[in-house]
Amino acid sequence: MTKFRKQEALDYHSQGRPGKIEVVPTKPYSSQRDLTLAYSPGVAEPCLEIAQKSDDVYKYTAKGNLVAVISNGTAVLGLGNIGALASKPVMEGKGLLFKIFADIDVFDIEIDSTNVEHFISTVKAISPTFGGINLEDIKAPECFEIERRLKEELNIPIMHDDQHGTAIISTAALINACEISGKKLDKIRIVINGAGASAISCAKLYLSVGAKKENIFMFDSKGLLHAQRDDMDEQKKFFAASKKTYNSLEEAMKGADVFVGLSKGNIVSQDMVRSMANNAILFALANPNPEIAYDLAQAARKDIIIATGRSDHPNQVNNVIGFPFIFRGALDVRATQINEAMKLAAVYAIASLAKEPVPEAVNLAYDSKNITFGPDYIIPKPIDSRLISTVAPAVAKAAIESGVAQHKITKWEEYKEILNKRLGLDNKLIRTITNKARQNPKRVVFAEADHYKILKAAQQVKDEGIAHPILLGNPERIKRLIQENHLDLEDVPIIDPRSKEEEDRRNNYGDLFFDKRKRRGQTLFEARELMRERNYFGAMMVETGSADAMISGLTRKYSAPIRAALQVIGIQQESKRVAGMYIMNTKQGPFFFADTTMNVDPTTQDLVDIVVLTANSVRQFNIIPRVALLSYSNFGSTEGNIPRKMRDAIQILHKQYPGLIVDGEMQANFALNNELLKEQFPFSDLIDKQVNTLIFPNLASGNISYKLLQEMAGIEAIGPILIGLKKPVHVLQLGSTVREIVNMVAIAVVDAQAKR
Repeated sequence: MTKFRKQEALDYHSQGRPGKIEVVPTKPYSSQRDLTLAYSPGVAEPCLEIAQKSDDVYKYTAKGNLVAVISNGTAVLGLGNIGALASKPVMEGKGLLFKIFADIDVFDIEIDSTNVEHFISTVKAISPTFGGINLEDIKAPECFEIERRLKEELNIPIMHDDQHGTAIISTAALINACEISGKKLDKIRIVINGAGASAISCAKLYLSVGAKKENIFMFDSKGLLHAQRDDMDEQKKFFAASKKTYNSLEEAMKGADVFVGLSKGNIVSQDMVRSMANNAILFALANPNPEIAYDLAQAARKDIIIATGRSDHPNQVNNVIGFPFIFRGALDVRATQINEAMKLAAVYAIASLAKEPVPEAVNLAYDSKNITFGPDYIIPKPIDSRLISTVAPAVAKAAIESGVAQHKITKWEEYKEILNKRLGLDNKLIRTITNKARQNPKRVVFAEADHYKILKAAQQVKDEGIAHPILLGNPERIKRLIQENHLDLEDVPIIDPRSKEEEDRRNNYGDLFFDKRKRRGQTLFEARELMRERNYFGAMMVETGSADAMISGLTRKYSAPIRAALQVIGIQQESKRVAGMYIMNTKQGPFFFADTTMNVDPTTQDLVDIVVLTANSVRQFNIIPRVALLSYSNFGSTEGNIPRKMRDAIQILHKQYPGLIVDGEMQANFALNNELLKEQFPFSDLIDKQVNTLIFPNLASGNISYKLLQEMAGIEAIGPILIGLKKPVHVLQLGSTVREIVNMVAIAVVDAQAKR
C-alpha cells in the first residue's frame, strides 16, 4: 500500500487552491457580449425554454453530467462517525475520481443531519440541480431506508456506493473465481463476515447471479445471524439461518467454498483457510488490513483464489472499477434510476472484460509480459482504459431494455468512440510509469540529498515502493534536515563521498575514471579528486553497479551532472549523441518534445539521430511514436537552412527507417491538426496518424515551446529526460517540485528496468 506522512497529506489538501475540485467555465467569458449571453439578459432565453419544456434543462444546463456526492459522515471508511463537515475531504476525493475516470462533474454535499426524514427531504429539495446522486458513507441501517425512499420518490439515478459498489465488483470477481475453480454458483457455500450495508448488498447480488440463500451464512459482531436471535433489523433477518448452524466463524469456514470478509483485519487464521473446501475462494476485503494478510493466505494453501481491497496484491476489489462507469452509462441515457438490471449489466461487463486480452499499457504498468485470466487476474485492473467503453455501454443498454431510459442510444460503436474521447486519450502515462516502476524498484542515487525537496521525494518514492533511494552528501546535515522535517529515512543509506570512510571506494572510482580518461588529459590525482564531487561519485556508482540510476540537477546548472554522466558512463554504443526530451502531459494525451535541452543547432545527421533516440524512448513507454519534424515552412514552401535540414533528415529517415511513422518539414499547426493537414497536404505520411512526437529544428525553438506551454497553458512538463546514455542518469530542472522529482525517479527506474 502507498505510504504517506501526515503532513504530506495535509499539504496535498491545503497547498495552492485548498481542496481538490473546482468549477471551471465551459463557455467563453472574456468579452462583454459573452457575459451578456452567460447571464443577464441572455440567460433568460434558456430559462423560458426550460419553463415551457422541463426536459430542455438537459439541453441548456450541466444537469445531465452533474452528480451530487452526498453524505452525513456517519460511516466514513476507516474513520467511522466523524460528522458531515469532517467528511468533506472524502466527498471531494470521490468527485475527483468521478471526473478523472468518467468525465462526470460533481458537487459534494455534506448534510449535517442524522435524522432520516430530514436527510431525505433535504436531498429531495436539492435534487433538481443534479442528473444523478451518489450516496456515500451513511451508516446502516439508515442507509437502506434513505436509498429506498429516494429511489422511489425521485426520477434520477441514485446509488449508495458503499452498498452496491463493492457488491458489483465482488460479484464479478465471484463469477470468474467460480469459473476458474470449477464451482457452481448455485452449489457453493458462502461464509460472510460482516453484516453492514456492504455485506448485505453483496449477499443480495450474489443471489441475483445464482447463489442460494440457504447456502449463505452471515456473521456480525455477535455471531451467526439466525432466526432465534431477537436483535436483528429487517435487513439482517433476511439472511438469518433457520437455526444456529455454527457456533463460530472458525466452525463455519470448515468446508466452505467461499469466504467474504467485510469486517475488520486479522481475524482469519491460516488454519481457518486450510479448513476450507478444495479450490477455495477467499475475498478478504477489510481495509487497510484484510481479514488475513495475502501472503499468509497464499502460504496456507496453493489451491486458493484470493482477492483483497489492496492495490499491492492481485485481484483488487476497488469500487472505482464500477461507480464512475455505472453513472456514466446511466447519465448518458438519462435513466430514471439505477435498477437491478443495470447493476447486473455492470457485473457481467466487468467479469467479461477480465477474460479479454489485456492491453499492453496495463501489462507495462504491472511489469508483466502477459496478464491473463486466471487465479491472479479475475477482475480488470483499475487503470484499464477499456472500462469506460465496456461498462458504461452495458449499463446504458440495460437501462434502455429495462424501460428506465429517457434517451435512446442506437449507434453503439459511435457511443463507445465518444466515451473514449471524453478524457482525451485517457492520459494515464504517469500512473502507468509509476505502476511499472513499483513492480521492480531500482536503487536510485540522489546526488543532492542535502536539500529538503530531494529528501521529501526520497521519502515518497521509498514509501510508494517506486525506488530504493541512496543519499549523497554530508550525513550530519542530511540527518538534521530529516529530523527537522519529520521524515522517516533511517534505513536509507547516506554516503559522503568526501569522508574518510569512503576513501578506498573513492580511490577505486578514481582509478577507473583515470583509465577511461587518461588519453583525454586526465591525471590520476585529478581523477581521484573528482570523485569527491557528488555528480562524479554518483555516476560512478551507477557505472559500477552500486546503483541503478542517478538523479541530479536540482541546485546545479544542467551542464554539471551532464558532464559527469558523459565522462563516466558515456553514450550508448548504437547512439552517436545524447538528447533531451520532455513529456508534455496534455488532456489530448502525452506529447514528446525533442531536442529541448542538449543540441543547440543540430545538423541533418544530428536530427536523424535525435529522431531515432526519441522514437526508441517513446516506445519504452509502450507508445507508438508518430513523429513530425517542425519548421516554419511546409514541405518546401519556404527556402532556408532550417527547412532544408529538416527535409534532408526526412529523406534519410524514410530511406533508413521505413517502419518509422515520420514526416515533415511542417509547421506545428499542420502537425497537430489532422483536418488541416489532410486538406492542404493529403500526401503526408501523417494523415490520420495523430502525431505525438515533435522534433524541433534547434534548441531555442524546442526550449521556448515547452516553457510557453508549461507557463501559459498550465501543461505539466515532465523532464528533461536524458536519452542516449548507456545507463540512466536524469537531470532535474533547477527548482523542480517534489512531484516533478518523483515523476523523474519513476522514469529513471523504468529506464533502468529497460536497460537491464
